[in-house]
Amino acid sequence: MTLMKGTMLYEGKAKKIFETVDPDRVIQYFKDDATAFNAQKKGTIVEKGIVNNKVSERLFRLLEEGGVPTHFVERLNDREMLTKKVRIVPIEVVVRNIIAGSLAKRLGLKEGEAIAPPIVEFYYKNDALGDPLITEEHIRLLNLADPGMVGQIKDLALKINRLLTPFFQERTMILVDFKLEFGRHKGSLILADEISPDTCRFWDQKTKESMDKDRFRKDLGKIEEAYQEVLKRVCG
Repeated sequence: MTLMKGTMLYEGKAKKIFETVDPDRVIQYFKDDATAFNAQKKGTIVEKGIVNNKVSERLFRLLEEGGVPTHFVERLNDREMLTKKVRIVPIEVVVRNIIAGSLAKRLGLKEGEAIAPPIVEFYYKNDALGDPLITEEHIRLLNLADPGMVGQIKDLALKINRLLTPFFQERTMILVDFKLEFGRHKGSLILADEISPDTCRFWDQKTKESMDKDRFRKDLGKIEEAYQEVLKRVCG
């Protein structure tokens, strides 16, 4: 399917969204721009957009096969993906399998310890407020989603975790935690955005070395190499 790229509808930190002649389809363009700490730190990770596009395609296909509805239609080229047009639910959903990052800092817990069963956190998708952590009661107060949808989001997030965890284990990677975004499409809730080293925290199974955007956040070096290694392991 070839759809001409039309007007840009939106530009975020990592992607641009373009309309097409089909009102139900948009083109998602993956950028090399990198941001951290609510865009206080900015930079470029060479070919990040290519890696994230290809990795997202592989993982969306895996999830679709596992019964998770997604916005993915097809990857058009190295940097562009055709997706269903969705209305994003303004909630960032984080699934955590291992204590790391903000969870360790916030609760004074030791990084690297397993969380069993995994936990699901919600964040209000609002740049001006710094995407704060919110509860289900806050979601109701802000009228972001009704309780039924919140339950559906949680169930889907945990199902995605059950599908992704063994996939990464087979590739000698630990899925520490990851962020998801969902959207409404024709009355249904579907997975949107991307699943990539930008939105996941991956550790190498043997060395426990970071293989994701933490390398950029923490100035660990070898950022591009880590992204390329994820691409190699995920896509072969």
